[in-house]
Amino acid sequence: MDQTTKPRLLDQVRERCRVKHYSIRTEKRYVDWIRRFILFHDKRHPARMGAREVEAFLTHLAVNRNVAPSTQNQALAAILFLYKEVLEIEFPWLDGVTRAKKPPRLPVVLTPAEVRGVLVQLDGVHHLVASLLYGSGLRLMEAIRLRVKDVDFARLEVTVRDGKGGKDRRTMLPGSLVEPLERQRDKVRILHEQDRRDEIAPVYLPYALARKYPNAGRELGWQYLFPARRLSRDPRSGVVRRHHLNEKSFQRAIKQAVRAAGLSKPASSHTLRHSFATHLLENGYDIRTVQELLGHQDVRTTQIYTHVLNRGGHAVRSPLDVAGC
Repeated sequence: MDQTTKPRLLDQVRERCRVKHYSIRTEKRYVDWIRRFILFHDKRHPARMGAREVEAFLTHLAVNRNVAPSTQNQALAAILFLYKEVLEIEFPWLDGVTRAKKPPRLPVVLTPAEVRGVLVQLDGVHHLVASLLYGSGLRLMEAIRLRVKDVDFARLEVTVRDGKGGKDRRTMLPGSLVEPLERQRDKVRILHEQDRRDEIAPVYLPYALARKYPNAGRELGWQYLFPARRLSRDPRSGVVRRHHLNEKSFQRAIKQAVRAAGLSKPASSHTLRHSFATHLLENGYDIRTVQELLGHQDVRTTQIYTHVLNRGGHAVRSPLDVAGC
């Protein structure tokens, strides 16, 4: 290809996502939304469009497609990324966009007995991951992306690297998980030694660490704590290596466990994190402490759990109970 020829637009989006250290999941979503935006306007180049076309597309999503607010916000983020980071065009605030309104929703929370009922239906790695979601308040992707070095057994701490918002944080490691996780670490060590004998490519390292520390990917500490059973091809580099546990297989296991436990609540893997926060508040822990453990930037995000505390309508006693009927 002629060196003066610019890459195709979507390839420029992918390249810019990688420069900004965006995850492969975000990259794929942004590329998909930008493609849909272009197709909606009959394949016109975005450089020849403006705020009016963006408003029309987002309004179409809200009015005609009836998408969830989070979906429309994701589409908007992708388009703004295209104009700001790739095309280098500043956009005025899009006042004309019809936003999909987000109705107030309380998080689904399980009781401690219900949590036990779900966990008992799981085994092996799935049980360990679910226990970390509830016991440490981790998000699903934070748990399955843990490296061996991120668990400090002596200090009973779990370090979350590059969590939501690109921030690191520390949270608690339940004492009951020390022995199971030490056994899991030993399994990882055996698997890692076998992979090295088989000359499997080193584990994926984020950002430029692979260039800065070329041997780090072969060290035990950098291996995923919950590795996949099978090798897979890296979608960016094409290298065949061992990745982490597939999140979709875990979500299926949780769905089956909730069903087997006989729960009628629409519980998911994230419900365990909601339950972690609510149960800490019920046990009298300070909301700022819970905020820090969850990694919330704003305490108002954490405050939503105060609305689902097990206190019978904000600790108000029903007149039916007072009357003894």
